[in-house]
Amino acid sequence: MKNIFLFLFLMFMGKNLFAQDKSNVSDSGFELILNTLLSHSVPEISVKDVQSEKNEVTLLDAREPDEFAVSHIEGAKFVGYDNFSLDSLQDISKSTPLVIYCSVGYRSEKISEKLIKQGYSNVSNLYGGIFEWVNQGNPVVTGEDDKITEEVHAYDKIWGSWLREGKKVY
Repeated sequence: MKNIFLFLFLMFMGKNLFAQDKSNVSDSGFELILNTLLSHSVPEISVKDVQSEKNEVTLLDAREPDEFAVSHIEGAKFVGYDNFSLDSLQDISKSTPLVIYCSVGYRSEKISEKLIKQGYSNVSNLYGGIFEWVNQGNPVVTGEDDKITEEVHAYDKIWGSWLREGKKVY
């Protein structure tokens, strides 16, 4: 029995050791969740790297309209998830550097996969999503005037447990 637990632990750790290189998120438990939740099928970018390249990338928000309405990263373009359509990107060149985000990175990873299949050549998934963006002390905005807010749509109470900063809205 002891050997089975050791075997499972080593298998799990092996998956983590061979995953793409990523900057850690602010919480080791959140890192563990992300490492197992995401398939790491697309390039990933850290919050820190997005901060330094923010003026050179186009941010795409792959959450739902009610989540985007609560708050989003300044300058982000809403593309959604359930009703995502390539038509929303008609004005964006396929070579434009794109960073896609959602709450934690799962939905944005799936949208990133679709974009890459359609020939977009410079696509990255924001590792940890808007939760990690806020957890690292970065601002989010709301409304047409992009007013800074503390509120973040926390998706639900289970996933919202990984949002450590800001004011959770459900």
